Amino acid sequence: MRADERVLRSNLVVLPDGLRPAAILIREGIIAQISAPDAFNFEHTLNYGDSVIMPGIVDTHVHINEPGRTEWEGFETATTSAAAGGVTTLIEMPLNSIPATTTREALLEKIGAARGKLHVDVGFWGGVVPGNARHLATMHQEGAFGFKCFLVPSGVPEFEPVAEVDLRQALPELARLEAPLLVHAELPEFIDPATRAAQDEDSRVYSTWLKSRPSEAEDRAVELLIRLASEFDARIHIVHLSSARAVPTIWKAKQRGVDITVETCPHYLTIAAEEVPDGNTAFKCAPPIREFVNQQELWAGLLDDAIDSIASDHSPAPPEMKCCNTGDFMRAWGGIASLQLSLALVWTGARRQSIGIERIAEWLCRRPAKLAGLARKGEISVGYDADFVIWDPKQSFHVRAEDLFFRHKLTPYAGRQLFGVVESTFLRGEEIYSAGRVILGHRGRVLRRGQA
Repeated sequence: MRADERVLRSNLVVLPDGLRPAAILIREGIIAQISAPDAFNFEHTLNYGDSVIMPGIVDTHVHINEPGRTEWEGFETATTSAAAGGVTTLIEMPLNSIPATTTREALLEKIGAARGKLHVDVGFWGGVVPGNARHLATMHQEGAFGFKCFLVPSGVPEFEPVAEVDLRQALPELARLEAPLLVHAELPEFIDPATRAAQDEDSRVYSTWLKSRPSEAEDRAVELLIRLASEFDARIHIVHLSSARAVPTIWKAKQRGVDITVETCPHYLTIAAEEVPDGNTAFKCAPPIREFVNQQELWAGLLDDAIDSIASDHSPAPPEMKCCNTGDFMRAWGGIASLQLSLALVWTGARRQSIGIERIAEWLCRRPAKLAGLARKGEISVGYDADFVIWDPKQSFHVRAEDLFFRHKLTPYAGRQLFGVVESTFLRGEEIYSAGRVILGHRGRVLRRGQA
């Protein structure tokens, strides 16, 4: 056996053709061969028994906020948290940092801020804001994997929302670049009157926040984006879908050949509005967590392939911004911290419905990698990066703040029992996390579109 070779073996390996026993030969950080469990007789063999070997998770919706708002979340803490959760690749969102990633110069500044701080691989989305269509090509050339926009205010002044007129300027350029446009899909004309109506209600009551963000705002935004995707022959990806009422519209558009993909998030799949405690602003996000019936319909949308993938939308902020002292849902920052918990959250929800591990890998690994164009991530296949998460699907744990690695430990999942314990995480064949701690230094790399 060569010094740069090792073998991982398990009775439960998630391969493109299903879940089965296998042995994986790794050479120079790449998957070199996949064989029967007893095919290799190497000294350096790691046998994981009945633990699952799954592709490393690819999370395409993470807010890290460095530079400029590192006190919210930084590359060091976020990527440590990712490694602990089995996330080996993440694509970072263009807002909340200062400057926002809306120009080539800002993208290069963010890349510079990330160097030397990464425990997992990190790539970047650029941003679409009013008037920056001329910057899209240069950001794309520098390695941006695609572009994100908001149809409603983002919460920070550096990242302004776009209207249909702005999309009509950006989409021809994005279609030419073959770059996806990721969209926070809510329309302000439905939110603004609902918010005004909610001002007379108790802001500590969760239903007040829920009423201020009606599902119609999402549903109509999705209709607009489907129309524009078809008109400009452009790739559009709906981020963090919370309204299941939009699922039939999305499904019909896909059947017509519209190039649209959709993600939802663990919080929409595992928390229902009926169980959100009044005054507990850790549960606030936008779009909001909706009712239990809606949650079940989102799961159905995943199973029917109307919804393509699941991403964390990890969006932490200092506790004072979450208005923990007052419990004011209308004033609190909208974002949920969950990067480290995505696998366990999704698996806990899926096992209740007898959904197999193979589907989990599809939603958390393969399809997010495809969205970002990561040709060597998201699968256990020969020639792919040897990125793995090894986890026990039968073991459970209770979420404790002291076990979380992201910067601020405020999370709506505190105290919850979750199934699916991450035992080890491998990045390009090196074990970077094991038994509750990061065991290697900064092995992560900055990823750029078009680079191997």
